[in-house]
Amino acid sequence: MKKTLFLLFLATACITTMAQDTSWKKEYRETVPRINDLVHTKLDVKFDYENSYLNGKAWITLKPHFYKTDSLTLDAKGMGIHKVAMMNGAAMKDLKYEYDGWLLRINLGKNYKGGESYTIYIDYTAKPNEVKVKGSAAISDAKGLYFINPKGEEKDKPTQIWTQGETEASSVWFPTIDKPNQRTTQEIYMTVPAKYVTLSNGKLMTQKKNADGTRTDYWKMDLPHAPYLFFMGVGDFSIIKDSYKGKEVSYYVDKEYASVARKIFGNTPEMIAFFSKITGVDYPWVKYAQITGHDYVSGAMENTTATLHSDAAQQTARELVDGNFWESTIAHELFHQWFGDYVTTESWSNITLNESFANYSEVLWAEYKYGKDAGDDQNYGDMQGYLFSNSGKKDLVRFYYNDKEDVFDAVSYNKGGRILHMLRNYIGDSAFFKALNVYLATNKFKAAEAHQLRLAFEEVTGKDLNWYWNQWYFGAGHPSLDINYSYDNATKKARVIVKQTQAGDKVFKLPVAVDVYNGANKIRYTVWAKSKIDTFDFNTDRKPDLINFDGDKILLATKKENKTLDEYIHQYKYAGTYLDRREAIEAAAEQQDDPKAVELLNSALKDKYSGLRNLAMGSLNMSDDKVKAVVEKNIFDIAKNDSKPVVRAAAISYLNSYNNPENKDIFIKAINDSSYSVSGNALIALSEVDVPAAIAEMKELSKEPAKGVLANALKEVEALIDPDKSFDEMTTEYEALPLSQEKFQMTGTYTKLIGYIDNTGKVKSGVDLIVKFRDAIPAAFRSQTDPFINKALRDVMTKKLRSIQAGGNKEEITKQIEYIKSKLPEAERKGF
Repeated sequence: MKKTLFLLFLATACITTMAQDTSWKKEYRETVPRINDLVHTKLDVKFDYENSYLNGKAWITLKPHFYKTDSLTLDAKGMGIHKVAMMNGAAMKDLKYEYDGWLLRINLGKNYKGGESYTIYIDYTAKPNEVKVKGSAAISDAKGLYFINPKGEEKDKPTQIWTQGETEASSVWFPTIDKPNQRTTQEIYMTVPAKYVTLSNGKLMTQKKNADGTRTDYWKMDLPHAPYLFFMGVGDFSIIKDSYKGKEVSYYVDKEYASVARKIFGNTPEMIAFFSKITGVDYPWVKYAQITGHDYVSGAMENTTATLHSDAAQQTARELVDGNFWESTIAHELFHQWFGDYVTTESWSNITLNESFANYSEVLWAEYKYGKDAGDDQNYGDMQGYLFSNSGKKDLVRFYYNDKEDVFDAVSYNKGGRILHMLRNYIGDSAFFKALNVYLATNKFKAAEAHQLRLAFEEVTGKDLNWYWNQWYFGAGHPSLDINYSYDNATKKARVIVKQTQAGDKVFKLPVAVDVYNGANKIRYTVWAKSKIDTFDFNTDRKPDLINFDGDKILLATKKENKTLDEYIHQYKYAGTYLDRREAIEAAAEQQDDPKAVELLNSALKDKYSGLRNLAMGSLNMSDDKVKAVVEKNIFDIAKNDSKPVVRAAAISYLNSYNNPENKDIFIKAINDSSYSVSGNALIALSEVDVPAAIAEMKELSKEPAKGVLANALKEVEALIDPDKSFDEMTTEYEALPLSQEKFQMTGTYTKLIGYIDNTGKVKSGVDLIVKFRDAIPAAFRSQTDPFINKALRDVMTKKLRSIQAGGNKEEITKQIEYIKSKLPEAERKGF
């Protein structure tokens, strides 16, 4: 499952203010004992749209795991139980049972010995909207079965049904042993209004029209999988079909997205082929379908053969011009078909066996499809997601937690993926992928734990990897490294001193590549950092131009290095990896008083990778006239010619800084670009130089639907028709919003509007609200949010300076600029 992180910092804020119950720290979360094993589950379900009920009949075949037993306990949350019986051929014998609304305890009437199968029949009604969820505040919604607009009362929303089983919510809609270490084959008969299509696990075997206007679809899954992976989807979808080696690959989308479904999901067959190749396990299931669900409670879910995506996956052709932002999620959920579905974590404590691989698949796919820079970019972003999550005290495999939902976090996902990345580098590609094959082949259709993954890697490599698993899988934290370089002319030795400065006594054992550069020539050394302080000496005839510790840029760590600007320039030019170049750009961004740093940034504007071109552009100090003069030609060229729309869009925004009327023609032309980002940024840029022209363009563009950057730009320009009225309305709305992602997104628009307000009192009150919000964001996320908010405030000051140049009230505007300056950190006040 890929969870959306839209409210990550809000959730953190809420958690830190809640009273902390720490009793769970003493409760070991063992793998649930298997008393009875699921064998086969057959369901016959009908939907009551009026009441949002499911009327179901279940035939559940089980057998005692080993020891004899005369009882069975099933998870059955919030149901009405009408009948429980033992099947004897076609005959039924009623059984005694107890039901507390959560667990169904059945007396089997006799002892069944280990391996002896029996079939239970249950007639029940599922009432998902009436389920009272147990557990912590972390489980905000675990209804299992979701009726979306069931009565058709919401005009602009389709009527749909979909299910979400993970973690243990499948038992809201059918009785089962709802644990990840269970596996069962399945059959589902779904009776639905004939106008709708259905989707479930496995293969659609038959469809039968009924006299009452309904249709019964029969889906069958011959291979066993965990109960949380059961799925049903019902709705008015278009189905677009592709294939992989004769197996159906299909996409279920709202009808208006049928023409672009292949543009969204069309890489899926190639992904299946790629993942089959690297794992050495050809896609094991009978088909692969993907479906979109409105009001989905997460990002996406890897139900076996039938992945459910949020409807956010559905993008128009024009949105896709800027890139398919959902593609990494498509890869993530697909890789789960191997890691999570084919082999499943035996307990939620080991969830990283599912999620770290799915997370890392995003890197693997990006690297394969778009090149190493793209893969490294994905890897870096995921690493930052972990480092900024304030999760340093959590083990990767976690046997102590408050609630099972808590383990779905940046440790299980992001950190786990980076641990796999380091392991791949340590043992090499061929051994890494061979070990994945051994793990999958050994544990197919079974539940597994972290030690079984270790054993697979040890079998392939012949290495004892307990140290790696103990350090990374069964330990917490990450190294913080202070790295210093020096050269001794007398001894002709280069020295690297590495200090591990992380809190506590833990010292990490790190195999590291150290590259020594003289010009373009590189000599690589492999060393092990394994002490609080390690010193490494290397023979070299002259002082190296660069010593690059962690030459592959592979470590999951925070690093502080004492490199000079000249060394970073050499690193950008010769070391070559994505992160080498990124580190050099970031170092140059901090030293823009030095012409060599500005020249590095100017060169990076032409970097081969679009992500680094964007980074370089976003790092420029455009309040410095010397910087602006150096980069103007490249910014202008990028705005007109860059192959990536999002980079072109960013450059258009930066052309604003030149306040050059000649750029107006570029803005007007770009407003009609097919990219929402280019069009939206061009409209905002035009509003900076000619408000009436921008308003006229806004009115014309508003005749057609718009999304993304353009939609926001239209709102911003519309506000300029009457800035003071818009400011008052937006202030009321902004002030009322809680600490949330919505407020963060609104901050940019609100701040820009302040630039058009003349009244000093209003400017100050608006700035106060923005600063109050900025300072309320939890400290763990301020390094991500402060730069955005402070830059927005700096842009207001730039706008105000232009107002003075245009003949505005210098005295009042200067007061406004000084007030905004007083709210910024010292380093952010340069140039004003």
